[in-house]
Amino acid sequence: MNESPIVEAFYEYISVVKGLGALSVKAYITDIVQFESYLKKEILKADSEDVLAFLSTVKNARTRNRKLSAINSFFEFCYKSEFTDKRLKLNLSKVSQTLPKFLEYDEISHMLKSIDKNRETQMRDFALLLFLYATGCRVSEAVKAKRSDIVEGEWFRIRNAKGDKERMVPIAFEALEALKVYLFKRSCESEFLWLNYLGKPISRISVYKIVKKYLGVSPHVLRHSFATALILGGADLRVVQELLGHQSITTTQIYTHLQKEDLKQTLEAYHPLARSMS
Repeated sequence: MNESPIVEAFYEYISVVKGLGALSVKAYITDIVQFESYLKKEILKADSEDVLAFLSTVKNARTRNRKLSAINSFFEFCYKSEFTDKRLKLNLSKVSQTLPKFLEYDEISHMLKSIDKNRETQMRDFALLLFLYATGCRVSEAVKAKRSDIVEGEWFRIRNAKGDKERMVPIAFEALEALKVYLFKRSCESEFLWLNYLGKPISRISVYKIVKKYLGVSPHVLRHSFATALILGGADLRVVQELLGHQSITTTQIYTHLQKEDLKQTLEAYHPLARSMS
């Protein structure tokens, strides 16, 4: 790193002590470096007005909140490390939560029928799409998955989760059967589950292209579809949090909107007062 010593210290703290994932660490450091570059003075001499002035250059509300979160974390680290005696912290602005886009099972099932499973690459595509929908894993977790990560024949052990934490996710029967067929019939031997046509581990961009080709959405929409199916099926929010690998329940709480809407529709459909007023 070519950053200032204090930013390097913060980098070590969030990556080693806090155990944040590589992408989160990169985002935090990028935001702090941008703020540092914006200032006309040493970063530890920054005050609330400097932070607000910097944030005013960012148009998107979610991006502003992300940068402010990074800045707050940085100054909290500096305060606790006694690099400064000033505890600088600003409140995040409220951002309206929009429900993530998702696909219903019938939509996914219909679109997957177009795949010719007699060809190896398309057999892989079929199994991969079902695997992503069945486990709700991140693309970064799927591309690193190995045969040894399929535990007891029906569990996916995710060892490359954010913060290097491990979690276990059961694999739905249909997805598991498709995976078994693909592994049995593919021509290349490898410890990795998902291979490209050269027999090498598939890349994240390739997974994105596969999902986009057949389903017309990004892989993250499949992750939301997984969570949505569980919530609407009555799953506890804490269980969904564990399966998704969210560090905080706050991240999972966006799906509570689904629970409320489902309850509202149920009441309107079955409660006698609701029926009599319609």
